[in-house]
Amino acid sequence: MSSLFPALVDAPAGRAALRFGDRALTYGELGAAAGALAARIGGAGRVAVWATPALETAVAVVAALEAGAAAVPLNPKSGDRELGHILSDSAPSVVLAAPGDELPAPLAGLERVDVDVHAAGELPGTEVPDEQAALVVYTSGTTGPPKGAVIPRRAVAHTLDALADAWQWTGEDVLVHGLPLFHVHGLVLGVLGPLRRGGSLRHLGRFGTEGVARELDEGATMLFGVPTMYHRIAQALPEEPGLAQALGKARLLVSGSAALPVHDHERITAATGQRVVERYGMTETLMNTSVRADGERRAGTVGVPLPGVELRLVEEDGTPLTSYDGESVGEIQVRGPNLFTEYLNRPDATRDAFTADGWFRTGDMAVRDPDGYVRIVGRKATDLIKSGGYKIGAGEIENALLEHPGVREAAVTGEPDADLGERIVAWVVPADPQAPPSADELADHVAGRLAPHKRPRRVHYLDVLPRNDMGKIMKRALGA
Repeated sequence: MSSLFPALVDAPAGRAALRFGDRALTYGELGAAAGALAARIGGAGRVAVWATPALETAVAVVAALEAGAAAVPLNPKSGDRELGHILSDSAPSVVLAAPGDELPAPLAGLERVDVDVHAAGELPGTEVPDEQAALVVYTSGTTGPPKGAVIPRRAVAHTLDALADAWQWTGEDVLVHGLPLFHVHGLVLGVLGPLRRGGSLRHLGRFGTEGVARELDEGATMLFGVPTMYHRIAQALPEEPGLAQALGKARLLVSGSAALPVHDHERITAATGQRVVERYGMTETLMNTSVRADGERRAGTVGVPLPGVELRLVEEDGTPLTSYDGESVGEIQVRGPNLFTEYLNRPDATRDAFTADGWFRTGDMAVRDPDGYVRIVGRKATDLIKSGGYKIGAGEIENALLEHPGVREAAVTGEPDADLGERIVAWVVPADPQAPPSADELADHVAGRLAPHKRPRRVHYLDVLPRNDMGKIMKRALGA
């Protein structure tokens, strides 16, 4: 029943806690504002948070957790239908928002509490059980309405402490990022992480290479980003020598939410001397694995299981792989204190997500090296291609395509084939739209790097790949 944020009491009151643009709070000010807001929402079971990239969002979530309530982060870009579903499903008692924020119609009937970041109050100091819900985070809903993953306080504490172990994360670290605050990456890791360590967060508001360079030059030690952000960094490095120097000063560059292409890894390392660290997690599991700060930073892998997390790969029939050779593909299953407790109001979905002995079925496909390093090859539903008797992960083909100088972006899917079962299809954004590489050239390029059976049999050329808010490619939209 320990506090999630001991630094709210223990840290020097004047220590920097949060900075969003030119607005900032010390630990003393954050504790006072969170305490005042916690008093206003005391007794609430669940509270919605209008999760803009602002100080108010951070104060709202900290206040909810200090009050023993569960925060339900709302994506300000969500449409009315999705917001209506989330509100009816989670039934929050109030919505917390920044003064002046205009809220959409589905929130009109909900009591609104404006977050005053300059208010003064005392932290409640109540003992809250570790199994009590801290957050209800809604999944992306690719196969139906979004499901609310109930994340207990135990999972938040465990994941953040395991990452502190893996990354040697301390109160001396200053984190910079520009991630949205309605996902696990930006909110749990990117806001609650620094606060649990007693460190500091500088949020960019909106990601940009100039902001990254400025904050790292001014003493930030860690950068969190998604592959789209690191891709922009890699593209900008030749034109921005100051960016390379700033990145070289960082203690840790961390990428997550999707696989970072090996080509971008290599370009960043060549320019900065830094190797980006990747980790692997999900809404339902928080963080499962990571490359360790004191371990080998192997491009294209998500490292090894975090302390306390059990991980295994299984065949389609659920049989665990008995040996790891770096080639055999299996679905990742995990077990440990980092897991969610349930999908809200969905006992059927919760039951289906777990095996009888408590392993969570992630739906992610991977291979594992003999020394334990995990390499994600894609989602079971969209990235596992069964072609000519082989199980092929789309991710490794995408990495190979991105090594071709004529390819700017790439995605790989499978489509039905009478002979092969499925054929491999590449979706390519060419570096030069006027002179794209030919389908035969790309097929030969992949076959020479991987194996002939992994070459794309069909190539589609696009101006842009469809992506969601976190930069993940929406492969179902490609087929449509």
